[in-house]
Amino acid sequence: MTIGIITQARATSTRLPAKVLLTAGGKSYLHHHLERLTRTGLPVIVATTTNPDDEPIVELSTELGFPVYRGSELDVLSRFAGAIREHELTGVVRVTSDCPLIDPAVVTEGVERYRAENAGNVYVSNCLTRTYPRGMDYEVFSAARLLQADEVATLPVDREHVTTYLHQNRAGDMRLVNVPWDGGDGSTYRLTLDTEDDRKLLGTLIEEFSAERLDCAELVALMDAHPELAALNAHVEQKKLNE
Repeated sequence: MTIGIITQARATSTRLPAKVLLTAGGKSYLHHHLERLTRTGLPVIVATTTNPDDEPIVELSTELGFPVYRGSELDVLSRFAGAIREHELTGVVRVTSDCPLIDPAVVTEGVERYRAENAGNVYVSNCLTRTYPRGMDYEVFSAARLLQADEVATLPVDREHVTTYLHQNRAGDMRLVNVPWDGGDGSTYRLTLDTEDDRKLLGTLIEEFSAERLDCAELVALMDAHPELAALNAHVEQKKLNE
């Protein structure tokens, strides 16, 4: 079984343009993200778009030694399908590049659970019921199932959000497995990069607390100990699937 991580990235984000190319601690947020994923030991593929605005993402990823697949900007499902075919994956971990502090051990736990289930119709995630902070999200699923979704999915939400065809069980036989955090409940915290206030928090965490060296439990403990940090982006609402 060849399992690979596919992370989606683009420069034309609406709330905070080119957000993954912004920097903290002397590195872009994309660089932090990819470095942490490398620690899983799995191959990591950057799925970006053919839009010329994404050339800096291609250049940075290539410079860091990560393969890049370029596909549709809006039909992200087809972009993932193309990356799967090009790299001949049988299993996929989907993450998003706006998670610069994603914990590699959290991702590894999800992959291990997926392997243990040993079924092509299983979808494993840690955010079906949220206990982790935003920014630690992953999904693990069969490459064959996503390729099937790419062939038959017609709803715009399925084309844009990649995995809704799977976790909404449109095929009728998917088995959904949630992996909760055994460290408690960090679901109120945002460690993801979507707005300027998210950037203020992440920049502070990295530049003042060396957050790039911390795991999920340590990050949550830090936020618990410093409520003024959590307050920086506590008001930010996550965009809904149809937005």
